[in-house]
Amino acid sequence: MAATTTNNGVSAAHDEEKGLYRTQTGVTMSPELFEKLYLTPKVPHVGDYNRRFANPTALGFVGFVISTFTFSMVLMGWGGAAGFTPVVGIFFFVGPVLLLFAMVFEWVMGNFFPMMVMGLFAVFWLSFGMLQLPTLGLGLPYATASDPTGFTSPEYNAVIALYLLVWGFALFTFFIFTCKINAVFASIFLLVSTASWVLSGAYWKVSSGDFDAAGKLQKGGGALLFVVALLGWYMCFIIMAGEMRITLNLPVGDLSRFWPRTDVELAAQEQAAKKD
Repeated sequence: MAATTTNNGVSAAHDEEKGLYRTQTGVTMSPELFEKLYLTPKVPHVGDYNRRFANPTALGFVGFVISTFTFSMVLMGWGGAAGFTPVVGIFFFVGPVLLLFAMVFEWVMGNFFPMMVMGLFAVFWLSFGMLQLPTLGLGLPYATASDPTGFTSPEYNAVIALYLLVWGFALFTFFIFTCKINAVFASIFLLVSTASWVLSGAYWKVSSGDFDAAGKLQKGGGALLFVVALLGWYMCFIIMAGEMRITLNLPVGDLSRFWPRTDVELAAQEQAAKKD
């Protein structure tokens, strides 16, 4: 529903459903809509990059979601799938390329948190993809006569388990900050943190020779990542629909209303805090 107001003789139109505010000189959006499309609090920026350039957030989500869907289904062994060699491209091209492009443009537009998120997942896919290239011989230092590749050695798998353990804590740190944005984004990080710890447990079980438990933990981690991919696709669809001006009021569980407004200068916030 649109309503028209006049401010100092200047006519403006408000589109309440989309949260857009149109004037004679441009288009702005409400903090709520901004956070829904860019997944970051609306803060004052120097320049108008958010108006001049396309929203890169959905591009990063596409790379993340396609890679995560594939990764999770292989982990769960759907259709008898095993091993990532046939789809190693998700670790080096589909995921990282789109995420890195999105990261650069998020940086250009001054969107701090999405930039951090895109960079974080880009380096994860690149680093984990290295483990899927047997030609690198990463397990050879642990090779034995019974295990010439070294991939099932306790030491090799313990190292990967520690690596995923650290990743879980890094992702959980990001989860804390997503609690300022929306419930869907926060759920993605909470679940992906848990999945990282579950997969770390799978590698610990391999290192101890308990392959049955390792397989169950692997499938559990894959199931969590599948839910992460579903939520990511849902978020990506909402962002694309918003940018294409398709009127869909799909819920994301806005959490920004529980926090102080961020679309004001930091100095103004500090002054208001002192007055209170």
